[in-house]
Amino acid sequence: MSTSDAIQCKPLEVVVSDRGIERAIKMLKRKLASEGVLRELKMRRHYMKPSVKRRKKQAEAARRRRKRAKMDAAPPPNKG
Repeated sequence: MSTSDAIQCKPLEVVVSDRGIERAIKMLKRKLASEGVLRELKMRRHYMKPSVKRRKKQAEAARRRRKRAKMDAAPPPNKG
């Protein structure tokens, strides 16, 4: 990836209101997790061989497929 291929993304913003800094930190952590920043950070800490990276990617896709299949097979929850 060259310098001209920089990825443009919107900045994460958390508004600190009268509820306090602790709540703002919690919201920031939640946003970072939902954006996948924490997962990316963990992956980049150590070098991963391309073959291992490929296997991990396939395993992750299989896990998502199993989860989606389980969600589709489960009956909707009863509201009453």
